[in-house]
Amino acid sequence: MNIEKEINEITGFKNLELLATQVVEGFISGLHKSPFHGFSAEFAEHKIYNSGESTKHIDWKLYAKTDKLYTKRYEEETNLRCHLILDNSSSMHYPKLKQLSINSLNKIGFSVLASAAIMNLLKRQRDAVGLSIYSDVYEFYASEKGSERHHQMLLSHLNNAILRSREQIKTKTYTHLHLIAEKLKRRSLVFLFTDMFQSDAEEEKLFQALQHLKYNKHEVVLFHTYDKEKEITFDFNNRPKRFVDVETGEHVNLYADNIKESYEKAVQQYFNDLKLKCGQYRIKYVPTDINERFNKILTTYLVERQKFG
Repeated sequence: MNIEKEINEITGFKNLELLATQVVEGFISGLHKSPFHGFSAEFAEHKIYNSGESTKHIDWKLYAKTDKLYTKRYEEETNLRCHLILDNSSSMHYPKLKQLSINSLNKIGFSVLASAAIMNLLKRQRDAVGLSIYSDVYEFYASEKGSERHHQMLLSHLNNAILRSREQIKTKTYTHLHLIAEKLKRRSLVFLFTDMFQSDAEEEKLFQALQHLKYNKHEVVLFHTYDKEKEITFDFNNRPKRFVDVETGEHVNLYADNIKESYEKAVQQYFNDLKLKCGQYRIKYVPTDINERFNKILTTYLVERQKFG
């Protein structure tokens, strides 16, 4: 390993804000090909007009270009409060990588960069953002604010989350979600990034905690992060391998081909069950392969933002 790679392992992303900006600008440039055509025009200065609002600030020039009604925004406006929640347990640091980059991410790296990109959009819209990071302990909490100083502080804590790659760190997500639900006093849009690694008994408690957030009138989006190649299709050669649970240290020795078919069926059933359960609790479920780009994440943000008002 060369020195540059060692530095990257220690420091996380070299410039998280710049990477997030690149992700967002690439996304916005493609909006004209999507149902959000026109949204990128004057992005930071307009919001969609809602029926019943005053027509005083409608931008008629933009209407002529997009055939959609937008109203001009002002710097003091804050229409949305968003809270990002990041699972930082050991399993989120899979797969182990020597160097993180926009083209080489593990689950925690993907979730951090996705969160930073959402923050970038919120900043452009002058909305307030808060952050919670948890593992076996509640590592960090910040309430929703919109200042530049607050934004930079959250970016720093996101980047630091990548460094906490401790072995055999389990978490009880539901415990921390209950705590977060108690802290969020004003209605917010809540994004949770987690790989959903927990036992069947803990799963029921997790949905009770998510329902706690729903009781407080928050809109909740669950980004279920995974590595499709390794965790879904089980793409390993058929040499004997030892598979180790990074959160418990337990292991099993086996040939991948011997269980590939039954494993893939079990995982698909698990995903289907999660989707069904989220639907029952009216939680938006977004399965998210870390090897894909960030368009699904940012499109979900735009959809939920428009619905939130």
